[in-house]
Amino acid sequence: MKAKEIKEIIEEFAPPRIQEEWDNTGMIVGDPECLVTGVMLGLDCTEELVEEAIALGCNMIVTHHPLIFKGMKRLGVSTAVERTVRALVKNDILLYSAHTSIDKVPTGVSDLMADKLGLTNREILAKEGDDFGLGIVGNLDSPIDSLSFINFVKKQFSLTALKCSLPMDECISRVAVCGGSGSSLIGYAVDSGAHVYISGDISYHDFFCERNFMIIDIGHYESEIGVLDLLKQVLLKKIPNFAVRKSEKNNNPVFYY
Repeated sequence: MKAKEIKEIIEEFAPPRIQEEWDNTGMIVGDPECLVTGVMLGLDCTEELVEEAIALGCNMIVTHHPLIFKGMKRLGVSTAVERTVRALVKNDILLYSAHTSIDKVPTGVSDLMADKLGLTNREILAKEGDDFGLGIVGNLDSPIDSLSFINFVKKQFSLTALKCSLPMDECISRVAVCGGSGSSLIGYAVDSGAHVYISGDISYHDFFCERNFMIIDIGHYESEIGVLDLLKQVLLKKIPNFAVRKSEKNNNPVFYY
């Protein structure tokens, strides 16, 4: 199977045309005409992920986050990105990334978060077209008090800790979510009638909330890691007997002590 066929399967599910303008979804490194021996899935393309792909005989890596966001001025060894690109080229490994394209499809990253919380009557939070946009908003089966909900979120996302604004006095029944860095959607969450908004990379000042609204930051990695299972599912649905592996070494770069 050629790399372009892998690319087409992913893009049928998450078309690059819907990505954000600043994004770099698509084939990052390599020739789409190359034959693929196996696919390695990771959240980020790192030197360790390239080594893992080589060890397992995978010559194509598919990640959520693009390795290159802006133009590179040199291909040396002084930065992690330069060394990773060099390793990819040196070892003839292709790299494809599905970033905001898979964030925006209705069954994408934010929908996976909604699944963990059991949200019903879901809608796209920041709708951009007839059937795509960022974030999801939906309802809980029954209202729950703030502290119980916080513990529920920690359990569902396997967290030891999270960041939260002042807990509400009222019960929570409507929840908005967005994977990754979601500060820009706080206003959408408020307008949607959500009692709480869950995302990652929330800045300090955003935690000053009105009394009937809460913000929970579960972390960027924690909100998006489920996308690897989604990508694996998307690929294996079309090529069930192909070697598609999820990285065991592509871990969270943020450490808690």
